[in-house]
Amino acid sequence: MSVNAGHSLTLTGPDRLVETAPEVLAAFAADRGPVLDYAEPLAVVWPTSVRGVQEVMRWASATGTAVVPRGAGTGVSGGAHATGGCIVLCLDRMNRILELNAQDEIAVVEPGVINADLNAAAAPHGLMYAPDPASYRISTIGGNVATNAGGLRCAKYGVTRDSVLALEVVLADGSLISTGQRTFKGVAGYDLTGLFTGSEGTLGIIVGITVRLRYLPVAVRTIAAFFPDFPTAAAGVLAVGAARVQPAIMELLDGATLGALDGTHGSNLRTRGNALLLIQTDGFGADAEADVVRRVLAGLGGTVSTEGSAEAGRLVELRRHSRGDATAHEFRVGEDVAVPRSALVRYVAELERMAERHQVRLKVVAHAGDGNLHPTFWVQAADDGARERLDAALDESITVALSLGGTITGEHGIGQFKLRWLPQEQRAEVLELQRRVKAVFDPGGILNPGKAIPGGGPR
Repeated sequence: MSVNAGHSLTLTGPDRLVETAPEVLAAFAADRGPVLDYAEPLAVVWPTSVRGVQEVMRWASATGTAVVPRGAGTGVSGGAHATGGCIVLCLDRMNRILELNAQDEIAVVEPGVINADLNAAAAPHGLMYAPDPASYRISTIGGNVATNAGGLRCAKYGVTRDSVLALEVVLADGSLISTGQRTFKGVAGYDLTGLFTGSEGTLGIIVGITVRLRYLPVAVRTIAAFFPDFPTAAAGVLAVGAARVQPAIMELLDGATLGALDGTHGSNLRTRGNALLLIQTDGFGADAEADVVRRVLAGLGGTVSTEGSAEAGRLVELRRHSRGDATAHEFRVGEDVAVPRSALVRYVAELERMAERHQVRLKVVAHAGDGNLHPTFWVQAADDGARERLDAALDESITVALSLGGTITGEHGIGQFKLRWLPQEQRAEVLELQRRVKAVFDPGGILNPGKAIPGGGPR
């Protein structure tokens, strides 16, 4: 098959596939992020081994062909969008759990292993893989590592980087390197494992991952507290922190999100309050911590679920689906900023003001335990000037977050969509240093060009 100016890419072996059918190219042209510049790949390639990935990268390096790595395609920042003249390297068929060592509390996996499947394998050993993005049932560990994904349990267990011990990475020229170690502690040399984690496929192709497993909690208690308004619910976040309780999960949903969930799932959340705070404690101290949380939130006027409430657990699952799906009649963008927790109330108030000023709809959910907010803005596509108003609201939401000491992305990554805002957060000298780092690993600029950092495309 010819995919690049007469250069033929042929993968040996019956279990390796190169596909160029139009319907396949269209299906793999984008992930779930907003599309700024639609392009279809020349081909989609599915290697099933490290050797297969090396073969592809040697070919790509020799021909100057851009390569876009892809897992399950659940990213929402355009990190897996195809670019002109690229091939999409899909790693979801490299999906074996190679080792699960209960004594050392580690697992070694291929990049296509589904997050939930690793947890299912670890559970009989009394262990878990802590990072839990909302898409954990379908997202891959490799994709989680590439984006440094977060999740609901970040409040206690941190983001993906905090659970990654070692990596195997195929570089742009097809060479294979190993970084990190199997031990929890290790400080030999530069932290290349941390560098590759969150690099969004711009430095190398992750083909093997050693992760730290955590203890599966012996008990989990979930508290749901409804409040009359968002500021009071946000005050509950700070009050729990002041009580020195460390929840595993601390999620905040505004009234518009509650109403959207009611419309989708037939619930009655909005009738019970204009904001919901969901808190989960775990471990041997789960009951004692839950008692403190209930007392603190009730003292602020919250309507707090009783001990053993099954409904509270169901609400956590509803929270995982709170992003919602856009329709053909809307322009909808979900954001991913983070601000200091003390700025939560002020930032949401600013979001509400800018939504009114730009005449856009707004709903807000937040990983309140670490200040990571996901405001979603949307407009009706048929409205005059709708896209311009939406873009103006998005731009302002970024500017305000930065002015409060925040960041433009807490867990979704830069991808393609957020690239235009990165220079607002990072100085030119820092951006140039990152471009120079990329050039060391990818001198031809073929790895996921146009993502994560400005510049760095094929040369």
